[in-house]
Amino acid sequence: MNIMDFNVKKLAADAGTFLSRAVQFTEEKLGQAEKTELDAHLENLLSKAECTKLWTEKIMKQTEVLLQPNPNARIEEFVYEKLDRKAPSRMNNPELLGQYMIDAGNEFGPGTAYGNALLKCGETQKRIGAADRELIQTSAINFLTPLRNFIEGDYKTITKERKLLQNKRLDLDAAKTRLKKAKVAEARAAIWAEEVTKSEQEVRITQSEFDRQAEITRLLLEGISSTHAHHLRCLNDFVEAQMTYYAQCYQYMLDLQKQLGSFPSTFLSNNNQSSTTPMQSVSSPSVLASASASLPSVSNSMVTSGLSELKSSSGSRKARVLYDYDAANSSELSLLADEVITVYSIPGMDSDWLMGERGNQKGKVPITYLELLN
Repeated sequence: MNIMDFNVKKLAADAGTFLSRAVQFTEEKLGQAEKTELDAHLENLLSKAECTKLWTEKIMKQTEVLLQPNPNARIEEFVYEKLDRKAPSRMNNPELLGQYMIDAGNEFGPGTAYGNALLKCGETQKRIGAADRELIQTSAINFLTPLRNFIEGDYKTITKERKLLQNKRLDLDAAKTRLKKAKVAEARAAIWAEEVTKSEQEVRITQSEFDRQAEITRLLLEGISSTHAHHLRCLNDFVEAQMTYYAQCYQYMLDLQKQLGSFPSTFLSNNNQSSTTPMQSVSSPSVLASASASLPSVSNSMVTSGLSELKSSSGSRKARVLYDYDAANSSELSLLADEVITVYSIPGMDSDWLMGERGNQKGKVPITYLELLN
């Protein structure tokens, strides 16, 4: 037999198999043929895999939108990724805003109040932009890539084996159908005995192949639990990256508020005429208090009952410092994060401040930088 004859026979056999499967599938849909049902455990595994694939795709796509809200930029990055080329580096939105502020500040003059403030704000925006870029990079590596690898790798393998299982099941049921027909014919004529024997052998072979493929598919599907465990670790990495990003941004804005708050309350305008509206200090502790109210690191007991009790009494409490603080003048006390100091209230003191003591040093400290200890 030459190669051409072999290929022709193989094509004919494949065509026959395809036709047999198509007939079996159609008769099942019409209710004219019986169907071998998968065991309940395998069906549950298949359902779990489909559910995992569905939600993994949705989470992955929405995370991409969160990290890069610009759809055009996402499409461009996708194209460059498929071409295995590096996308051109561009400023992100905070960096672009920061650059505009810096350019404007230099244009108005660093010696003017507004120009100086724009320079400080611009530098902070660029730092936020750099943190945003780091968040995107970290999240892509530690979170998006593992999810994409599951969709494009593991689940594709599962889909392939599941399709093979479906074909083996159709082959098995087609063989059962032929055996059933052969037995009916055998009852009418003895000459069909050989056909029955052949059909029984075919059923045994297809049953063995179906059972083997079902086992392969089951083993693959049972790996979904390991996939969930892996994705859980990736999710923790994503949350940690977000936590780092938001903590950095919060600290950058705190520093900016302190810098702007060090400006005089009344500024000269850019044309050297007296400003009619004094600029309110944006770093006042009342503003920080409202911003810190939603942060988990600031104890609610300090903000409510503990603080009220301390202000209404003449006693003192120990407090842990949450963030570094540079004293604006000699009446304030500079603080270092995580140090423990003694705090107390004195009559007539602003509600956003306490007196703090560290050894022989004492001075006013902002309450938003403190966590009262029991």
